[in-house]
Amino acid sequence: MSSAASVNERLARLTTLGTSIWLDQIQRSLTQGGELRRLVDEECLRGMTSNPAIFEKAILGGDEYDEQIAELFHGGADSRSIYQAIAIQDVQEAADVLRSVYDATGGYDGYVSLEVDPDLAFDTDKTIAQAKEYWGRVDRPNLMIKIPGTDEGLPAIEQALYEGININVTLLFKVSQYEKVIEAFLRGLERRVDEGKPVDNLHSVASFFVSRVDTEVDKRLEASSAPEELFGKAGVANARWAYQSYLKVFQGDRFAKLREAGAPVQRPLWASTGVKNPKYSDVLYVDELAGPETVNTMPIATLEAAADHSDATEARVTIDPSADLKALADAGIDLDDVTDKLLRDGVDAFVTPMEKLLDGIDSKKKAVA
Repeated sequence: MSSAASVNERLARLTTLGTSIWLDQIQRSLTQGGELRRLVDEECLRGMTSNPAIFEKAILGGDEYDEQIAELFHGGADSRSIYQAIAIQDVQEAADVLRSVYDATGGYDGYVSLEVDPDLAFDTDKTIAQAKEYWGRVDRPNLMIKIPGTDEGLPAIEQALYEGININVTLLFKVSQYEKVIEAFLRGLERRVDEGKPVDNLHSVASFFVSRVDTEVDKRLEASSAPEELFGKAGVANARWAYQSYLKVFQGDRFAKLREAGAPVQRPLWASTGVKNPKYSDVLYVDELAGPETVNTMPIATLEAAADHSDATEARVTIDPSADLKALADAGIDLDDVTDKLLRDGVDAFVTPMEKLLDGIDSKKKAVA
């Protein structure tokens, strides 16, 4: 490990405030080239997330995977099997680099996430089956399987946790849906406790998306000629509202029984934290959502910006969002309608890159043939 003097002070301060910094990117060159190790040692990186859109950019954006594609193709693998083999190897190698974080934090951090195929978002049984398949094939204790927080995903989340699989619940926009996810988490762990199974090494995060809320709400505010001060408020306010739900449950009596059994909390993870509007600070969703027992998964550009000029010195995620939420409602913003639309769009936004990825692998197969 690098000396303490080489650790970025701004990122170390975020970590001290309770925010675990994860990277919203995966690529073999990051892992094999030593950059991931450097980020862990010098920039307080404590985890990594992936999704089909990230793999699409990595696999189709260059030639570093072409040799493996050719080898798998000549071995008779179809495009989906080729993608899965590549993704699993990347996740395994990243998990091995992050294993030192996992061990040093007693399993609190050091995770790499691998998402079930997005076309399974509304199929409970197939989601459970693939979660179990990926869990077995990756075979790393610091793996999290990503399952969308759709209504159909809820039973899969509960069952996977019950079976001892670490879960990253993704595509959360609406607070009421997030509360259903917490319920699925509690039920999965309570079933284990009732049967005398351990829960102390079972970890989960709930990925709550932020910037997309601002993008959609700002569009609606602009159409209604709303006051300028309301722009760029919805994403943070919605996330802080979710954090209030988190505190209510995980500081409450029901979870206290699980805590006694050794269960860790299901931390909120702030996703989609790359700022889309250039008028806003590029560390808006980092600084305003810093606080205890949270994760912030950042694109590399956001991580670099936070390392350069994050000024978070207190836990701002705990600020009461009621005034901002009321002002938005008074301006005609229906957050339920916004978040319902974002969930539909979010599933599509992962299905489309998956389709492009499989088509791209098809093209690469023909080229190497």
